Amino acid sequence: MSNNYETVFILTPVLSDEQAKETVKKVVKFLKDNKAQIVHEENWGLRKLAYPIQKKSSGFYYLIEFKAEGELIAELEVMYKRDERIIRFLTLALDKYAVEYNERRRNKKKNVEKTEKAEA
Repeated sequence: MSNNYETVFILTPVLSDEQAKETVKKVVKFLKDNKAQIVHEENWGLRKLAYPIQKKSSGFYYLIEFKAEGELIAELEVMYKRDERIIRFLTLALDKYAVEYNERRRNKKKNVEKTEKAEA
């Protein structure tokens, strides 16, 4: 049975946009190759860190929501640890309330974007 998960990882800020996109593609490919179903991806962009990590004060944040078997999470985190471009990561199992919240948040965001396009 598949569970719902959400993973957020922070990429080192010294990467170019192309290198950051390449790293995200690598993570998505890893998930898909291991039979995970990607539900949603969100690029949060370059943000200031709450505290320095590896002497860096900012990083590129990226969120991926997916469905997968529980055994995949350990493999995913090993892959994160091996990639020097990823400076922090967190993967959470989502309960039904978190899944509902994420769906409402995505729908609200889509409605705001549609309204902005209609006004322009």
